[in-house]
Amino acid sequence: MGEVEDVLSRLRRYPDVEALNLYAVDAADRLILDVADEQLATAGSGKVAVIGDSYGALTLGAIAAHDLREVRVHQDLYTGEQALANNARTLGFTDRLVAHGLTEKLLADARVVLLRLPRALAGLAEVADAIARYADPDVVVIAGGRDKYLTKSMNDVLGEYFSEVRASRGRQKSRTLLVSGPKPVGPPPFPVRERIEELALDVVAHGAAFSGARLDIGTRFLLEHVRLMKPDARDAIDLGCGTGLIAVTLAKARPGIRVVGTDQSAAAVASARATVAANEVGDRVTVVRDDAMSTAADNSADLVLCNPPFHIGAAVHTGSAIKMFVETGRVLRPGGELWTVYNSHLNYRGVVEKMVGRTEVVARNRKFTVTRSVRGLHDARQR
Repeated sequence: MGEVEDVLSRLRRYPDVEALNLYAVDAADRLILDVADEQLATAGSGKVAVIGDSYGALTLGAIAAHDLREVRVHQDLYTGEQALANNARTLGFTDRLVAHGLTEKLLADARVVLLRLPRALAGLAEVADAIARYADPDVVVIAGGRDKYLTKSMNDVLGEYFSEVRASRGRQKSRTLLVSGPKPVGPPPFPVRERIEELALDVVAHGAAFSGARLDIGTRFLLEHVRLMKPDARDAIDLGCGTGLIAVTLAKARPGIRVVGTDQSAAAVASARATVAANEVGDRVTVVRDDAMSTAADNSADLVLCNPPFHIGAAVHTGSAIKMFVETGRVLRPGGELWTVYNSHLNYRGVVEKMVGRTEVVARNRKFTVTRSVRGLHDARQR
């Protein structure tokens, strides 16, 4: 057990946001590993899958405790995937694991699945369906999370796909669910496709994609101002694109513009690519998975649109949004514009002005604020 604790104590969140109140491992990770100890000991190499591992605690803790190899891992967030790779490299475990999408390759013949419960019930449903569909019929799932984020609805969702769902004793404000007995499954329920009449387009969404196959109210408010956004823009970026609604709406409104949708969520990227295809704008819209435009070149965009997050995982924290604003200052050309919508109580205006350039409030309603920021002639990185 000492070796496992040594491994967990060395984990870092990098390249995700790091702060004193943000951790690479928590009590729920430790509880999942403890509850799964017996199953992991008998599963053997090549029979273990890990889903939703934030920064590698479950994967690397299981490897250290049971000398496992061929551990298959799926993480929705790019920063989590990169953090796990970095931590595995530091610990010398790189050859012990392999990353997969949420596919048959991830789960085929898996006897044990470790799962951090996602907060989105649709995301949990897609994961549960994949496990029931592809894993060994005798698979045991040890799913867990922090008490304050667990709901009875999670048990209900898992109960749709498995015959047995039972809770463990809690520890340090964390709890696990032991899940077994996959039920027969029908056609895959995801992705879902819906028509959004007010935008005259179709949206396609995987379970973990923000807002699902709906138009969230912040995005709707931002899109009311599309006609005002830099009229001569040639290259635009939908930063944190989700299902791709902003990118597709902009491309349909301006046939001469090129748009890149970027998101760190694998579910969002898959959803946005499908939304682009469904609306036949693939000749002008591309979608990439990266960390806050990390693949975009300096001074490469005339227009950036963003509906930034106000949380990191389950923690309320503005670090991700600030990172987006910093990168926008790098990516925009001089005179380029950032249009952003955010919850008004967050009051991002001063931060955006510092990181990007002169910022004005374009619109405000009871919940949201829309701002326009203009990149100055200076090098924003020197601010």
